[in-house]
Amino acid sequence: MEPKLNNETNVTPVTVQRKKTEHAREVTHHLWSFALSILLTVFAFAAVGLELIENTVLLGMFILLLAAIQATFQMLIWMHMNQKGHEFPTMFILSGVFVAIITVAALWLLIWW
Repeated sequence: MEPKLNNETNVTPVTVQRKKTEHAREVTHHLWSFALSILLTVFAFAAVGLELIENTVLLGMFILLLAAIQATFQMLIWMHMNQKGHEFPTMFILSGVFVAIITVAALWLLIWW
């Protein structure tokens, strides 16, 4: 026995329920990502404002770590880079990160060595 089709949209009730579930899961991911991004920002401000880390090199590394985590949230959750069909933009972003790391490392070696 075939499921009844909705005459207006030609979709089954199962399809509608699956889309609602996917949407609810996506909203939950967005809310968690937003909350974690705010929390990471508060950590960064607290580390600088309260001088929790006195060594400036360690402070810079801590801030960069928080920035990398937040950038990952941005790409995966808000930009939907974890979904199918985003392999090409992902490849270019990762290539840009690789080139940036190589450039910074080369300039650092030129200046400090």
